[in-house]
This record gives sequence, structure tokens and C-alpha cells, in this order.
Amino acid sequence: MHHREPVWRRSRRLLRSQVPTGWWEWLLDPASLTRRLQRACEGCFSVEVIRQGWDKPLHNEARAMGLLESRRALIREVYLHCDGKPWVFARTVIPDTTLTGRERRLMHLGNKPLGAVLFAAPDMQRGEVELACIHPGQRLFRVATQRQRQKPAAIWGRRSVFRLHDKPLLVSEIFLPGTPKHT
Repeated sequence: MHHREPVWRRSRRLLRSQVPTGWWEWLLDPASLTRRLQRACEGCFSVEVIRQGWDKPLHNEARAMGLLESRRALIREVYLHCDGKPWVFARTVIPDTTLTGRERRLMHLGNKPLGAVLFAAPDMQRGEVELACIHPGQRLFRVATQRQRQKPAAIWGRRSVFRLHDKPLLVSEIFLPGTPKHT
């Protein structure tokens, strides 16, 4: 039933040779992806919100955060652009229980990058990075590549659970063709 979802693997379980050349550094960079994209983008970096609303997380997303699948979450999907070209598709799943206290501000990011908030939070903790090769026929592939005229054979993504004041949120970042491989 869940074959339409990618298989996420802990990064230490993958061999470097299993990942296409040039992507490894992007996928395993522990720093802010937003900041790295801004440095790599010679022109104008921007965030475009495609969708933000309440929904149930996917089965594997709920499991990654240790949530009951019936929990409602705020789901935010964005493109990170360089000069209007989408480089990264990002999907953030924020359980309703996380959106209390200071974390309520996460509902009102608009087109501000989430990374700027996460990496500025002194109490932010990041869980282990998981990687996935995402294929045509999977929902994440369809959503991430909806603007690509030529669909790639596969795309790579990473995700991790972040905690703010010990409250979880899951960030998945999918790299699109056109992202420079070496920066």
C-alpha cells in the first residue's frame, strides 16, 4: 500500500557509490540548505509557497516523527528558486501539537525560508539525515517535478526531523535537475 512513498534510508547505510556524482555533498551537508543555495545562486534566491494547509501526514512521515497517523499537521510545500528556476522542492510537516508557544510563528512564514528560523533557534536539534531516490509514480516525484518540462528518470532527496523546544517537525528537501552539482 505504501509503495507510492519513497524508501528513506539512514545516510550511513548508503554507499557513496549509490548516489549520483555531485549529489552526496548536497545531501549530507549538515548546515542550512537555504544558506548554501543562497551562496550557490549568483542571481536572485526566492521561496515560492505552492501549498500550505492542514492535512494528515503520509504514513512514513508520521512514523518518522513518532506520531499517530491520525494526527493533523500543517503541511507546507515550497520551491526554492534561483533566478526563477526551481532548484529544490521542500515539504515540511508540522504536527498541530508542535504549533504552540513560540512555534506558532511557523504558521506565518509566508515566503520566508524555514531554514532561517530553524538554524537561528538556539535550542534546535536535528535528527539523523535520511536519503531517498524518488521515482516516477511516487507522489513526491509528481509534486516535486510538476514544473519540469522534461521529467528526470529519478530525483534524490533528504529529510530529517528537527526539534524546537523538543517539539518535532519533518523537513524533506528534494533536489531538482538544474541544481548545480558542485558549489
